[in-house]
Amino acid sequence: MSLPITLPVQPMLAKAVTSVPEGDEFTYEPKWDGFRCIVARDGDDVELHSRGSKLLTRYFPELVEALKSALPERVVLDGEIVLRQGSPGHERLSWDALSARIHPAASRIERLAAETPAQFVAFDLLAEGDDDVMGERFEKRRARLEALFAQWPTSDSVYLTRTTRDADEARRWFEAFEGAGLDGVVAKRRSDVYEPGKRTMLKIKHKRTAEAVVVGYRVHKSGDGVGSLLLALADADGELHNVGGISAFTAARRRELVDELAPLVVRDADGNAAHGETDRSRFSSSKDVSFVPLRPERVVEVAFDQLEGNRFRHAVTFLRWRPDREPTSCTLKQVERAPDYDLGEVLRRG
Repeated sequence: MSLPITLPVQPMLAKAVTSVPEGDEFTYEPKWDGFRCIVARDGDDVELHSRGSKLLTRYFPELVEALKSALPERVVLDGEIVLRQGSPGHERLSWDALSARIHPAASRIERLAAETPAQFVAFDLLAEGDDDVMGERFEKRRARLEALFAQWPTSDSVYLTRTTRDADEARRWFEAFEGAGLDGVVAKRRSDVYEPGKRTMLKIKHKRTAEAVVVGYRVHKSGDGVGSLLLALADADGELHNVGGISAFTAARRRELVDELAPLVVRDADGNAAHGETDRSRFSSSKDVSFVPLRPERVVEVAFDQLEGNRFRHAVTFLRWRPDREPTSCTLKQVERAPDYDLGEVLRRG
């Protein structure tokens, strides 16, 4: 590719804050929940670069074709690859379906491209024609991006994210758009240049708490202590479903947990610890998925972002043990879910 900037480019990042910041210097955007992606086009060549500078191009052939149809001849954009599912008027983002698109088999990539096509949402402009615009203020980059989109044909696969200067509107998005699977809100200073790898932007993400039952633990990869706790919540019939896990314990705490949880370890007739295995996935095919089962008697309170289906969307954070709670009270029903919101409304232009 012959472009005015050198590829790959590490995306500009955001640091977490607890609330939507106020001020005339800010522009606000929805925070998309997908794969961060730098899109580069030079004539017939289109490349999709991940946040870690890996090429995603082969996994999304349908998106490559859509970008060729929608973008000008030479351009570099920052944005997000997302995947929507659901009936019209009731669509939302699906992380599970998007994750399934990363597969080594070419035949499966081709099939999924047809069955679950992805979309690209643009939110910044890095280069246009012969111009490197990363050194321009964000408000100028955004104006140029809007001008480009105004010239492009409407596409069901390529979108420009909406923005607002109104902090109250951003707060409304924060609440409403979660129902479409979005992750929160991003605040950008209008005067900021594009700084690859720097946490210049601000992000406000959803945080909630729930009580879950500890049903097992994995031994740390070092072989010393508890690496992660496995959590479960009960459905309406009382059946427990694995919903995720807690990790990131200190070395000392990992060793303490082994002794602390020893009375709950499920054992066989000979007194040996039982052996369990979680389901394998495309991400764990070569990993050790074994765990030590525990009697479902201990309750923990955790902080989490979202519950997608019957699983926590991201890793959860340990808050405290809850000896006052009965395991039977740890149900999927207790978890607050955002009301449904039409993703098509979020994606619309203007």
